Amino acid sequence: LLLQVLASCLWLGHSEVVNSFETSCPQFFFREIPPNEALEPQNPAWICQHYKNQYYFATLYDRKMRIPVYSAYIYQPGPGKRPKTWLVEPQLIGATYPKTMEKEWTLLNRYNVTLEKLSQSQAILHDYKNLTGLNRGHLNPNGHHDDYSSRMATFTLTNIVPQDEKLNGGAWNNYEQQTMMRRTQGCKTTYVIVGAVPGNNYIAKGRVNKPSHLWSAACCVVDNNYIKAWAVIAENDKNQVQLLTLGELEDTLTELYGRGQVSLFDSDCPRE
Repeated sequence: LLLQVLASCLWLGHSEVVNSFETSCPQFFFREIPPNEALEPQNPAWICQHYKNQYYFATLYDRKMRIPVYSAYIYQPGPGKRPKTWLVEPQLIGATYPKTMEKEWTLLNRYNVTLEKLSQSQAILHDYKNLTGLNRGHLNPNGHHDDYSSRMATFTLTNIVPQDEKLNGGAWNNYEQQTMMRRTQGCKTTYVIVGAVPGNNYIAKGRVNKPSHLWSAACCVVDNNYIKAWAVIAENDKNQVQLLTLGELEDTLTELYGRGQVSLFDSDCPRE
């Protein structure tokens, strides 16, 4: 009983910005194994995306570029309304702030955070105003979730990047809506990781990086004996998506990031 009490106390202490995904929200990764260190930026933050007392997905965030490196989630699509409210991540400011994502307004008015302090830790709404040819591109898309709270949780600025407008509404959207539905037929559980490769351009006067590429990889468990995988990559200035094997994507990302061989999923997920 004492151990149970101790364990629950430790769990209550878990903040949203965590030390590792393995110990805090491993359920969003195939076999509970996140991607290896080859994707880690200089100044990373591991976020177990928390909304209404629940974890919905995991995001590795690049504090310097102010964009996510990747978001990892389980594919559970369903019909529903698209939320309109955008949220931010209080714990990127500091561990004393709430562990649940909040509206900017709430932090400014209830927690007396200044906009400057908030903007030092992450992208803010103002960074995405008046964009030309770009819009807010979800890594973990709201349409891949089947209830309002999980959709709402994707509307955090730590889950979006400046994405080419035509790509976001065109070929990338086709992949998210149509290809994913086709490919996941027969899957019991589909683990997805969607990422962004930092580029050489910025928005918001150099504050937020515009990725050079967007990529997505899926590992689908059909049954105990059969696992399948696929992947895509897109240049963030063209309206086209390239379908790859998981192994091809990992090799491409190894070259693009230049930090060693990339591994996105546990080795049981097929690379061919």
